[in-house]
Amino acid sequence: MSFDAHWNRSYKQIYKERNEAVAERFALAKERIFEIAGRPPLKAHSLFEDYFGKTAELFLLANRILCMEQSGELERRSLLECEELNRLMYQEILPENYETSYANPDYAQQKLGTEFGGILCFLYTECRALFAYAFEGRMFDMTLLMELFLEVYTCFCDSNGTAFSEISHAVYGHFHDYSEIFVRQGIKESVDPKLDFFTGIVEHADFDDLTYLYRYGEYISENERKTAQYLSSLSKERIQAMADTFTEGYRIGFAVTNKDLFKKKTVSIHYAIGFERVVRKAMENFKKMGLSAVIFRDAVSSFGGRGNGKRGCYSTSPNRQYDYDHRNDKAYYLDKAFVERRLEALRDSYEAYKKEAAVFAGPAVQEVFGEDAFAPVDKRCAVHFDEKQRQLNVDYANRAGRITNQYIKGEERSYTIISYPVPEIGADYEKIFLETVKINTLDYLTYRKIQQRLIDVLDRAKKVRVTGKGRNQTDLTISVFPLEKPETQTAFENCVADVNIPVGEVFTSPVLKGTNGLLHVTGVYLNGLFYRDLKIWFEDGMVKDYSCLNFSDEAANKRYIRENILMQHDALPMGEFAIGTNTAAYRMARDYKIEDKLPILIAEKTGPHFAVGDTCYSHAEDVRVFNPDGKEIMPRDNEITLLRKTEPEHAYFNCHTDITIPYDELDKVTAVLPDGTQMDVILDGKFAVAGTEELNQPLEK
Repeated sequence: MSFDAHWNRSYKQIYKERNEAVAERFALAKERIFEIAGRPPLKAHSLFEDYFGKTAELFLLANRILCMEQSGELERRSLLECEELNRLMYQEILPENYETSYANPDYAQQKLGTEFGGILCFLYTECRALFAYAFEGRMFDMTLLMELFLEVYTCFCDSNGTAFSEISHAVYGHFHDYSEIFVRQGIKESVDPKLDFFTGIVEHADFDDLTYLYRYGEYISENERKTAQYLSSLSKERIQAMADTFTEGYRIGFAVTNKDLFKKKTVSIHYAIGFERVVRKAMENFKKMGLSAVIFRDAVSSFGGRGNGKRGCYSTSPNRQYDYDHRNDKAYYLDKAFVERRLEALRDSYEAYKKEAAVFAGPAVQEVFGEDAFAPVDKRCAVHFDEKQRQLNVDYANRAGRITNQYIKGEERSYTIISYPVPEIGADYEKIFLETVKINTLDYLTYRKIQQRLIDVLDRAKKVRVTGKGRNQTDLTISVFPLEKPETQTAFENCVADVNIPVGEVFTSPVLKGTNGLLHVTGVYLNGLFYRDLKIWFEDGMVKDYSCLNFSDEAANKRYIRENILMQHDALPMGEFAIGTNTAAYRMARDYKIEDKLPILIAEKTGPHFAVGDTCYSHAEDVRVFNPDGKEIMPRDNEITLLRKTEPEHAYFNCHTDITIPYDELDKVTAVLPDGTQMDVILDGKFAVAGTEELNQPLEK
């Protein structure tokens, strides 16, 4: 990608006016920070000299990057120069260096004391966002961070000493005062294709020159490099086919739910760096559908949810423990006033971009899997939400979801999601990649026919009982929606390969009353986090209790589940019961011994699964949907979502996490008819319904 082509991208002009408005403030802040980097003595606080000196060095490096961005040098670097700068940016938080980094909460408290260690660690981590801002030429955003740093530093320059309250006030003021700016930026990035920093890279980069990977400003590991190299070895036809699978799933998602794609103008593409060859072709496909691509960066600030999963354009994490340690950093400024101001800013921002929001079609997500297993350490010094903040978080998510749905209507939007492995998965990477491509393109007509046989049995059931075997203690009874007109209605969706690729599941929204029992998985990865002996008890469809054995402390285990599965809620409903039918994916996982590395997207197709949270029809319950046989899918609501008509603040939870029982831990899935007759759908881990025998072939190898 040439420098001239890059310079003419729209985002440059959009940021130009903002940058000019703070040019003088930036210059003054930079001059002061350069002085601090020289480590002048702090009169009363020599303990903190090293901390402030090293934090100032982050600004020096970010300023260097900004100068390179402004001169066009970032575009002209050699591969060796790119690698060296990337190392400088991220070396400190790599696992081998993290133990002595001020970004590590334990180390920061050890060196800086319990009063200031935590919040200064937070500030240090927040300042790392400077690198991303510099790569995009966002001097305005850099200036705000520099001024926050200087305000905190000034507190320690007072010979009379400082107090935690002064530092806390500075941090709180920064995020409270600039909420409108931060929220407006986030909304604009999500719906406005004129912010084309990322689409510009995808459209114009020379993929044979790997320096393009370093233009993002993200951490570039062997995963990104080897992925890009491997995709370069695939034929143009193979790349096009991968893009076609992705975009056709998106199109079909609108078609099967009777939503009008032609009313939409933009699509948000989420992808891992290294997959640009596929993303470019996908963008071309979307353009033929009348959709312009929108791409934004994975969150780099706590305000945007840094450390809480990958979204937008992202790369391999340099250190997942670092991400986990800082997932709750908002605790340093989260209170009721902040929530109210942020919600007001959200509504105002959507109002400002209501035209763009109205034509936004939804996300098209390409995930990756195969990273080494990660079981986090629950750091003693890492910040956690207190009970009041936890409730505020839940309240914010609920109300923000309702505001978003007013401008990006659930009944009009859709999505698609697909996943591919990264080289970290092991020596069989290329074989696993091609096997995944094959799984993603299985004949949906074959599965549709087989799955209909399952639905024909399940539609007759009053309830379904699921039991585990061996160490798995699952014993769950799921209430099924009663059909008034079974000749034209169905309780289960025949889900093939549209929004959720690959093919392979039938699912329903359970009737909550009468849905009871224990869900148990001996080991499972959910959203990148491992759970050992995860148990969830349901009573009338709601989570009643839960446990796991990750930590020796029971309270830590409870907090781990509540934060990362229940998403801070006291309880969640069972939003989905499904039976995965993709036994080919199950076989692949066993053959290559990658069961613990499959993403939820594929893992959910390899056995019965249960989702805690909202239903699959969230915010679109009134849109009539039909199976391929013409029958209308009836259980789009449950007892919770029905509250949207009278108590909308209690109808949604804004989360949905699937938990799968693999076939080899499964004893039975049994349909129990109204007269008490029992019909096995799965028996001893094998499909037992006539016409489903083909699904057992991969299980019997």
